[in-house]
Amino acid sequence: MREISLDRLRTLVAIADRGSFAEAARALHLAPPTVSLHIAELEDRIGAPLLSRKRGHVRPSAIGELLVERARRLLADAEQALEDIQRQVQGLEGRARLGASTGAIAHLLPQALEALRQHHPAIDIQVAVLTSHETLSRLSDGTLDVGLVALPQPPVAGLVITPWRRDPVMAFVPAHWRCPARITPEWLAARPLIVNDATTRLSRLTAEWFAAGGHHPAPRIQLNYNDAIKSLVAAGYGAALLPHEATAPLPDKRIVMRPLRPALWRRLGIVHRAGYVERSTQYVLEVLRDLRLK
Repeated sequence: MREISLDRLRTLVAIADRGSFAEAARALHLAPPTVSLHIAELEDRIGAPLLSRKRGHVRPSAIGELLVERARRLLADAEQALEDIQRQVQGLEGRARLGASTGAIAHLLPQALEALRQHHPAIDIQVAVLTSHETLSRLSDGTLDVGLVALPQPPVAGLVITPWRRDPVMAFVPAHWRCPARITPEWLAARPLIVNDATTRLSRLTAEWFAAGGHHPAPRIQLNYNDAIKSLVAAGYGAALLPHEATAPLPDKRIVMRPLRPALWRRLGIVHRAGYVERSTQYVLEVLRDLRLK
């Protein structure tokens, strides 16, 4: 079945509004034969006359009036769709889908969201809680636009991975424990431990820190939610190694935070797809880059 062209419908509406083929041709900047051809094609597609001529004035037939009414709605919808898309292209409206870990979402992302709300309130940010591996996978298949991932990561075809920030990993220890000013693998390995889920980069990072000192402690529990881990530390259940962002609030008074010896750092990167970047995604990238040193 042949589709009806919007151009043909626009020609029909112009004739109905002006009552003349010639006037419609001038309004649409078309040659008169082209206008006649458009109507002939429409009538051939419909199978009935759409216009009648009386005393030099052209009027829609009964069937033509029904089609003109529907055509006006279709043309208005098409125009609105183009305007909506153009606003997104211009960055006046839009959507960006972002993936990050719970830690980044809790202490880093809120600052970016607040800046976006102030400067680009019509940009809708959809956030997904994901591991770094999941974030890279979804960026590759096009279901995410921006990701915050733990570094290092191997190169991924079609993705741009940029170092973003480096935050120290600290020991979070129950306040009633007696602990040294700097925490070593040897001291911490002898205590009950709460660690991140084994699927996370932070879990592998801390395991390497212990292993470099010749230790391979077994944790009491593994979680993938840093605030829950801190709650368990505050309750005296064990100690944990977690990144601490400069802007993050100080821990519960039942927790003491100590630097590590040797020092350990959690490094994060920003990821987006290579090539054309939509304006709404550009705004998110700009705001995140502004947080690099905060």
